[in-house]
Amino acid sequence: MVLIPHGEIPVDPDAPEARRWLEDELSKPEYQSAQPNAFDLAMQAIRDWIAILFEGATGIPGPLLALLAVTIVAVLVVVGLLVFGVPRLRRRRRAAAPLFDDADRRDLETLRRAAAAAAAAGDWPLAIEERFRALARGLVERDLIRVHPGTTARGVADAATSPFPGHGPALRAAAADFDAVRYLGRPGTRERYRALTDLERAIAVAAPAGTTAVATAADAATSGAPR
Repeated sequence: MVLIPHGEIPVDPDAPEARRWLEDELSKPEYQSAQPNAFDLAMQAIRDWIAILFEGATGIPGPLLALLAVTIVAVLVVVGLLVFGVPRLRRRRRAAAPLFDDADRRDLETLRRAAAAAAAAGDWPLAIEERFRALARGLVERDLIRVHPGTTARGVADAATSPFPGHGPALRAAAADFDAVRYLGRPGTRERYRALTDLERAIAVAAPAGTTAVATAADAATSGAPR
């Protein structure tokens, strides 16, 4: 047996060594931690195929085995990124999309009516969106917060917590509801709409905390109105 100096990677593996490389790669946590699904079943099929492939591969030159092993690992990495990485990245980008743009200039009462109409039609996602915009518009009209086209729902919640610290958790929950129906495709519920409606009405009649500065949404980029 040839001893390999510590820290060096063999570049001319025999069949058992190449097979071990691939089995080690497929045994990593990212392939093992999830419950069996279509991807897991595919990985198992690949492992079985590799086992069969290398059982009689003692006559194949080492460089060819190494190239085959590297190619298979590269394919697995690409598949893993497509299955797990890209969808998660898209979800994160959608969740950080802005709440405001320059086109929508509806006032508080118009947004409230739009939310009520959507709720009456059972369109809970739209009802939640419009009610959250009404909440934000009410705060802007009272000159309690400033918002911009790049402002997210979470930015509105964070800014509104300054004049209404007692409503901080409810504001953050409302922002999460907005993001869930607007950007993650969640259906929304009557209960979440009612909770948001109650919050919007409570804040509309509540006296703000004694602050002299107008809170500004921290993650805003430029100025605008709810869309």
